[in-house]
Amino acid sequence: MDADKLRRLRDRYSDRGIFDDTADPALVRAAREVQSPDGKRSLPYSGVPTFLGLPYAESAAGLEIAAVGVPMDLGVSNRSGARFGPRAVRTIERIGPYHPTFKGVPKARVRAADIGDVPFRSRYSLEQSLQDIERFYAALKAQGVRPLSVGGDHSITYPILKALGADRPLGLVHIDAHCDTMGAYDGSKFHHGGPFRLAVLDGVLDPERTIQIGIRGSSNMYWEFSHTSGMTVIYMEDFMTMGIPAVIEKARAVVGDQPIYVSVDVDGFDPAYAPGTGTPEAGGLEAREGLALLRGLHGLTVAGADVVEVAPQYDPTTNTSQLAAQILFEEFALMSLGVSG
Repeated sequence: MDADKLRRLRDRYSDRGIFDDTADPALVRAAREVQSPDGKRSLPYSGVPTFLGLPYAESAAGLEIAAVGVPMDLGVSNRSGARFGPRAVRTIERIGPYHPTFKGVPKARVRAADIGDVPFRSRYSLEQSLQDIERFYAALKAQGVRPLSVGGDHSITYPILKALGADRPLGLVHIDAHCDTMGAYDGSKFHHGGPFRLAVLDGVLDPERTIQIGIRGSSNMYWEFSHTSGMTVIYMEDFMTMGIPAVIEKARAVVGDQPIYVSVDVDGFDPAYAPGTGTPEAGGLEAREGLALLRGLHGLTVAGADVVEVAPQYDPTTNTSQLAAQILFEEFALMSLGVSG
Protein backbone atom coordinates (compact mmCIF):
# COMPACT_ATOMS: atom_id res chain seq x y z
CA MET A 1 0.00 0.00 0.00
CA ASP A 2 1.20 3.49 -0.80
CA ALA A 3 2.75 4.98 2.36
CA ASP A 4 1.51 8.52 1.66
CA LYS A 5 -2.04 7.26 1.06
CA LEU A 6 -1.96 5.32 4.33
CA ARG A 7 -0.73 8.39 6.19
CA ARG A 8 -3.56 10.52 4.73
CA LEU A 9 -6.15 7.92 5.68
CA ARG A 10 -4.78 7.72 9.21
CA ASP A 11 -4.77 11.51 9.56
CA ARG A 12 -8.35 11.76 8.35
CA TYR A 13 -10.04 8.77 9.94
CA SER A 14 -8.11 7.45 12.97
CA ASP A 15 -10.00 9.51 15.55
CA ARG A 16 -13.36 9.94 13.82
CA GLY A 17 -16.62 8.50 15.10
CA ILE A 18 -19.61 7.25 13.16
CA PHE A 19 -21.32 10.64 13.13
CA ASP A 20 -18.44 12.62 11.62
CA ASP A 21 -17.11 10.14 9.08
CA THR A 22 -18.38 11.87 5.93
CA ALA A 23 -18.13 15.15 4.08
CA ASP A 24 -21.30 14.64 2.01
CA PRO A 25 -23.76 17.35 3.16
CA ALA A 26 -26.77 15.02 2.88
CA LEU A 27 -25.04 12.38 4.97
CA VAL A 28 -23.80 14.93 7.49
CA ARG A 29 -27.38 16.10 7.99
CA ALA A 30 -28.63 12.52 8.26
CA ALA A 31 -25.98 11.65 10.83
CA ARG A 32 -27.06 14.63 12.89
CA GLU A 33 -30.73 13.67 12.60
CA VAL A 34 -30.29 10.09 13.82
CA GLN A 35 -28.38 11.08 16.96
CA SER A 36 -30.17 11.00 20.30
CA PRO A 37 -30.01 14.12 22.50
CA ASP A 38 -26.95 12.75 24.29
CA GLY A 39 -25.07 12.45 21.00
CA LYS A 40 -25.48 8.72 20.66
CA ARG A 41 -27.70 6.42 18.65
CA SER A 42 -30.59 4.68 20.40
CA LEU A 43 -30.34 0.94 20.96
CA PRO A 44 -32.59 -0.83 18.42
CA TYR A 45 -33.31 -3.72 20.79
CA SER A 46 -34.33 -1.76 23.90
CA GLY A 47 -37.39 0.13 25.02
CA VAL A 48 -41.04 -0.39 24.16
CA PRO A 49 -41.39 -1.44 20.49
CA THR A 50 -43.17 0.94 18.14
CA PHE A 51 -43.53 1.08 14.37
CA LEU A 52 -40.17 2.11 12.85
CA GLY A 53 -38.92 3.19 16.27
CA LEU A 54 -41.22 6.22 16.21
CA PRO A 55 -42.14 7.87 19.50
CA TYR A 56 -45.39 6.72 21.06
CA ALA A 57 -48.24 9.22 21.39
CA GLU A 58 -51.58 8.74 23.08
CA SER A 59 -53.33 10.86 20.46
CA ALA A 60 -52.73 12.23 16.98
CA ALA A 61 -52.92 15.86 18.11
CA GLY A 62 -50.20 17.94 16.49
CA LEU A 63 -48.98 15.15 14.22
CA GLU A 64 -48.57 15.16 10.46
CA ILE A 65 -48.33 11.37 10.11
CA ALA A 66 -49.74 8.78 12.51
CA ALA A 67 -48.69 5.13 12.43
CA VAL A 68 -51.65 2.96 13.39
CA GLY A 69 -52.13 -0.73 14.06
CA VAL A 70 -55.35 -2.34 12.89
CA PRO A 71 -55.35 -5.81 14.52
CA MET A 72 -58.48 -7.25 12.90
CA ASP A 73 -58.74 -10.30 10.62
CA LEU A 74 -62.42 -11.20 10.68
CA GLY A 75 -62.57 -10.86 6.89
CA VAL A 76 -60.15 -13.63 5.93
CA SER A 77 -61.17 -16.43 3.58
CA ASN A 78 -58.31 -18.83 4.32
CA ARG A 79 -55.73 -18.80 7.14
CA SER A 80 -56.42 -16.38 9.99
CA GLY A 81 -53.78 -14.66 12.09
CA ALA A 82 -53.27 -11.21 10.55
CA ARG A 83 -54.64 -9.74 13.78
CA PHE A 84 -51.13 -10.35 15.11
CA GLY A 85 -49.53 -8.41 12.25
CA PRO A 86 -49.19 -5.02 13.98
CA ARG A 87 -47.55 -6.55 17.03
CA ALA A 88 -45.10 -8.52 14.88
CA VAL A 89 -44.14 -5.52 12.73
CA ARG A 90 -43.58 -3.36 15.81
CA THR A 91 -40.96 -5.81 17.09
CA ILE A 92 -38.78 -5.48 13.98
CA GLU A 93 -35.70 -3.40 14.66
CA ARG A 94 -33.05 -1.75 12.48
CA ILE A 95 -35.42 -0.45 9.79
CA GLY A 96 -34.18 2.99 8.79
CA PRO A 97 -33.91 5.62 10.08
CA TYR A 98 -31.91 6.78 7.04
CA HIS A 99 -33.35 6.29 3.55
CA PRO A 100 -30.46 5.83 1.09
CA THR A 101 -32.47 6.49 -2.08
CA PHE A 102 -34.18 9.68 -0.91
CA LYS A 103 -31.11 10.66 1.15
CA GLY A 104 -32.92 11.66 4.30
CA VAL A 105 -34.27 10.62 7.68
CA PRO A 106 -38.08 10.54 7.41
CA LYS A 107 -38.87 10.86 11.10
CA ALA A 108 -36.67 13.97 11.32
CA ARG A 109 -38.64 15.77 8.61
CA VAL A 110 -42.21 15.39 9.89
CA ARG A 111 -44.08 15.22 13.16
CA ALA A 112 -44.84 11.52 13.33
CA ALA A 113 -45.65 9.00 16.04
CA ASP A 114 -47.09 5.56 16.66
CA ILE A 115 -50.51 6.21 18.20
CA GLY A 116 -51.30 2.59 18.99
CA ASP A 117 -54.15 0.47 17.66
CA VAL A 118 -57.68 1.15 16.51
CA PRO A 119 -59.97 0.31 19.46
CA PHE A 120 -62.64 -2.25 18.60
CA ARG A 121 -65.98 -2.68 20.34
CA SER A 122 -66.21 -6.37 19.46
CA ARG A 123 -63.79 -9.16 18.63
CA TYR A 124 -66.57 -11.02 16.81
CA SER A 125 -68.41 -8.57 14.52
CA LEU A 126 -66.74 -7.76 11.20
CA GLU A 127 -69.27 -5.10 10.22
CA GLN A 128 -68.98 -3.38 13.58
CA SER A 129 -65.19 -3.48 13.33
CA LEU A 130 -65.29 -1.84 9.90
CA GLN A 131 -67.43 0.93 11.39
CA ASP A 132 -64.89 1.39 14.20
CA ILE A 133 -62.06 1.72 11.67
CA GLU A 134 -63.91 4.27 9.57
CA ARG A 135 -64.74 6.36 12.62
CA PHE A 136 -61.13 6.28 13.83
CA TYR A 137 -59.69 7.34 10.47
CA ALA A 138 -62.33 10.00 9.91
CA ALA A 139 -61.11 11.60 13.14
CA LEU A 140 -57.52 11.52 11.87
CA LYS A 141 -58.55 13.13 8.59
CA ALA A 142 -60.46 15.85 10.46
CA GLN A 143 -57.20 16.69 12.26
CA GLY A 144 -55.23 16.83 9.02
CA VAL A 145 -53.22 13.75 9.96
CA ARG A 146 -52.16 11.26 7.29
CA PRO A 147 -52.31 7.60 8.38
CA LEU A 148 -49.65 4.94 7.94
CA SER A 149 -51.30 1.64 8.81
CA VAL A 150 -50.46 -1.99 9.53
CA GLY A 151 -53.19 -4.64 9.35
CA GLY A 152 -54.98 -6.83 9.86
CA ASP A 153 -56.51 -8.36 6.76
CA HIS A 154 -57.20 -6.36 3.61
CA SER A 155 -60.81 -5.65 4.53
CA ILE A 156 -59.45 -2.84 6.75
CA THR A 157 -58.55 -0.75 3.71
CA TYR A 158 -62.19 -0.27 2.73
CA PRO A 159 -63.19 1.80 5.79
CA ILE A 160 -59.89 3.67 5.64
CA LEU A 161 -60.66 4.70 2.06
CA LYS A 162 -64.22 5.62 3.08
CA ALA A 163 -62.79 8.03 5.63
CA LEU A 164 -59.98 9.50 3.53
CA GLY A 165 -61.90 9.67 0.26
CA ALA A 166 -65.16 11.03 1.64
CA ASP A 167 -64.63 14.50 0.14
CA ARG A 168 -62.85 13.46 -3.06
CA PRO A 169 -62.15 9.96 -4.42
CA LEU A 170 -58.54 8.89 -4.17
CA GLY A 171 -56.30 7.17 -6.69
CA LEU A 172 -54.64 3.91 -5.69
CA VAL A 173 -51.39 2.04 -6.14
CA HIS A 174 -52.09 -1.52 -5.03
CA ILE A 175 -49.50 -4.32 -4.80
CA ASP A 176 -51.13 -7.71 -4.28
CA ALA A 177 -51.56 -11.22 -5.64
CA HIS A 178 -55.30 -10.54 -5.84
CA CYS A 179 -57.35 -7.62 -7.18
CA ASP A 180 -59.67 -7.74 -4.14
CA THR A 181 -62.66 -6.61 -6.20
CA MET A 182 -64.75 -9.72 -5.61
CA GLY A 183 -68.48 -9.59 -4.92
CA ALA A 184 -70.43 -11.11 -2.03
CA TYR A 185 -68.80 -14.23 -0.62
CA ASP A 186 -70.66 -16.77 1.52
CA GLY A 187 -73.45 -14.27 2.02
CA SER A 188 -71.29 -11.27 2.92
CA LYS A 189 -69.95 -8.44 0.79
CA PHE A 190 -67.54 -7.51 3.59
CA HIS A 191 -64.37 -9.58 3.35
CA HIS A 192 -60.72 -9.20 2.43
CA GLY A 193 -61.40 -10.14 -1.20
CA GLY A 194 -63.60 -7.14 -2.00
CA PRO A 195 -62.51 -3.85 -0.34
CA PHE A 196 -61.73 -2.01 -3.57
CA ARG A 197 -64.99 -2.96 -5.24
CA LEU A 198 -66.88 -1.53 -2.26
CA ALA A 199 -64.73 1.60 -2.24
CA VAL A 200 -65.45 2.28 -5.92
CA LEU A 201 -69.18 1.72 -5.48
CA ASP A 202 -69.17 4.09 -2.49
CA GLY A 203 -67.52 6.79 -4.62
CA VAL A 204 -64.36 7.07 -2.49
CA LEU A 205 -61.94 5.37 -4.92
CA ASP A 206 -61.45 6.42 -8.55
CA PRO A 207 -61.07 3.21 -10.59
CA GLU A 208 -59.54 5.03 -13.54
CA ARG A 209 -56.78 6.26 -11.23
CA THR A 210 -56.18 2.80 -9.77
CA ILE A 211 -53.40 0.38 -10.70
CA GLN A 212 -53.10 -3.15 -9.32
CA ILE A 213 -49.69 -4.83 -9.60
CA GLY A 214 -48.58 -8.44 -9.17
CA ILE A 215 -51.95 -10.12 -9.75
CA ARG A 216 -51.84 -13.89 -10.23
CA GLY A 217 -53.26 -17.20 -9.06
CA SER A 218 -56.48 -19.18 -9.28
CA SER A 219 -58.68 -16.29 -8.13
CA ASN A 220 -58.18 -14.43 -11.41
CA MET A 221 -61.64 -15.56 -12.52
CA TYR A 222 -63.15 -13.15 -9.96
CA TRP A 223 -61.67 -9.85 -11.11
CA GLU A 224 -64.05 -8.72 -13.85
CA PHE A 225 -65.02 -5.66 -11.79
CA SER A 226 -61.46 -4.34 -11.93
CA HIS A 227 -61.49 -4.34 -15.74
CA THR A 228 -65.10 -3.19 -16.17
CA SER A 229 -64.66 -0.27 -13.78
CA GLY A 230 -61.54 0.93 -15.55
CA MET A 231 -58.78 -0.17 -13.21
CA THR A 232 -55.36 -0.93 -14.69
CA VAL A 233 -54.35 -4.50 -13.81
CA ILE A 234 -50.72 -5.60 -14.16
CA TYR A 235 -50.69 -9.39 -13.96
CA MET A 236 -47.39 -11.04 -13.04
CA GLU A 237 -46.94 -12.18 -16.63
CA ASP A 238 -47.23 -8.55 -17.73
CA PHE A 239 -44.91 -7.41 -14.95
CA MET A 240 -42.20 -9.83 -16.05
CA THR A 241 -42.51 -8.71 -19.67
CA MET A 242 -42.70 -4.98 -18.96
CA GLY A 243 -39.98 -4.70 -16.33
CA ILE A 244 -39.84 -2.41 -13.31
CA PRO A 245 -39.15 0.95 -15.04
CA ALA A 246 -42.10 0.49 -17.42
CA VAL A 247 -44.44 -0.53 -14.60
CA ILE A 248 -43.41 2.52 -12.57
CA GLU A 249 -43.99 4.76 -15.61
CA LYS A 250 -47.41 3.19 -16.12
CA ALA A 251 -48.35 3.60 -12.45
CA ARG A 252 -47.41 7.28 -12.46
CA ALA A 253 -49.38 7.86 -15.66
CA VAL A 254 -52.46 6.12 -14.25
CA VAL A 255 -52.63 7.89 -10.87
CA GLY A 256 -51.61 11.34 -12.11
CA ASP A 257 -50.81 14.21 -9.78
CA GLN A 258 -53.82 14.06 -7.47
CA PRO A 259 -53.79 12.41 -4.01
CA ILE A 260 -53.40 8.66 -3.88
CA TYR A 261 -53.49 5.83 -1.38
CA VAL A 262 -50.84 3.10 -1.37
CA SER A 263 -51.88 -0.38 -0.26
CA VAL A 264 -49.52 -3.36 -0.10
CA ASP A 265 -50.66 -6.88 0.66
CA VAL A 266 -47.63 -9.01 1.57
CA ASP A 267 -49.01 -11.87 -0.53
CA GLY A 268 -48.10 -9.74 -3.55
CA PHE A 269 -44.61 -11.03 -2.85
CA ASP A 270 -43.51 -14.57 -3.56
CA PRO A 271 -43.92 -16.86 -0.52
CA ALA A 272 -40.13 -17.23 -0.51
CA TYR A 273 -40.06 -13.66 0.82
CA ALA A 274 -43.42 -13.53 2.62
CA PRO A 275 -44.58 -16.97 3.79
CA GLY A 276 -46.40 -15.52 6.79
CA THR A 277 -49.71 -14.64 5.20
CA GLY A 278 -53.18 -16.10 4.83
CA THR A 279 -53.42 -16.61 1.06
CA PRO A 280 -49.91 -17.14 -0.35
CA GLU A 281 -49.53 -17.40 -4.13
CA ALA A 282 -46.36 -18.76 -5.76
CA GLY A 283 -44.66 -16.74 -8.47
CA GLY A 284 -44.89 -13.28 -6.94
CA LEU A 285 -42.68 -10.22 -6.68
CA GLU A 286 -39.20 -10.36 -5.25
CA ALA A 287 -38.61 -8.09 -2.27
CA ARG A 288 -36.28 -5.79 -4.16
CA GLU A 289 -38.82 -5.42 -6.98
CA GLY A 290 -41.53 -4.29 -4.60
CA LEU A 291 -39.23 -1.79 -2.90
CA ALA A 292 -38.16 -0.43 -6.27
CA LEU A 293 -41.80 0.04 -7.27
CA LEU A 294 -42.54 2.01 -4.13
CA ARG A 295 -39.46 4.20 -4.52
CA GLY A 296 -40.58 4.89 -8.08
CA LEU A 297 -43.61 6.74 -6.70
CA HIS A 298 -41.36 9.56 -5.50
CA GLY A 299 -43.01 12.96 -5.87
CA LEU A 300 -46.62 11.77 -5.77
CA THR A 301 -49.04 13.05 -3.14
CA VAL A 302 -49.67 10.15 -0.77
CA ALA A 303 -52.71 10.71 1.44
CA GLY A 304 -52.18 7.46 3.34
CA ALA A 305 -50.68 4.00 3.05
CA ASP A 306 -50.84 0.54 4.52
CA VAL A 307 -49.27 -2.89 4.61
CA VAL A 308 -51.62 -5.76 5.39
CA GLU A 309 -52.08 -9.53 5.74
CA VAL A 310 -49.01 -10.26 7.88
CA ALA A 311 -49.78 -13.48 9.76
CA PRO A 312 -46.58 -14.11 11.73
CA GLN A 313 -47.44 -17.56 13.08
CA TYR A 314 -46.82 -19.04 9.62
CA ASP A 315 -43.35 -17.52 9.41
CA PRO A 316 -40.74 -18.89 11.86
CA THR A 317 -37.97 -16.91 10.15
CA THR A 318 -39.71 -13.49 10.62
CA ASN A 319 -39.06 -12.83 6.90
CA THR A 320 -42.59 -11.56 6.37
CA SER A 321 -42.52 -9.16 9.30
CA GLN A 322 -39.09 -7.93 8.21
CA LEU A 323 -40.39 -7.25 4.71
CA ALA A 324 -43.57 -5.61 6.01
CA ALA A 325 -41.56 -3.28 8.24
CA GLN A 326 -39.37 -2.30 5.29
CA ILE A 327 -42.46 -1.66 3.17
CA LEU A 328 -43.84 0.51 5.96
CA PHE A 329 -40.60 2.48 6.00
CA GLU A 330 -40.74 2.95 2.21
CA GLU A 331 -44.30 4.25 2.51
CA PHE A 332 -43.26 6.53 5.38
CA ALA A 333 -40.40 7.87 3.26
CA LEU A 334 -42.78 8.60 0.38
CA MET A 335 -45.09 10.48 2.72
CA SER A 336 -42.31 12.51 4.36
CA LEU A 337 -39.40 12.74 1.93
CA GLY A 338 -40.92 11.78 -1.38
CA VAL A 339 -42.73 15.01 -2.32
CA SER A 340 -40.92 16.88 -5.06
CA GLY A 341 -39.74 20.39 -4.38
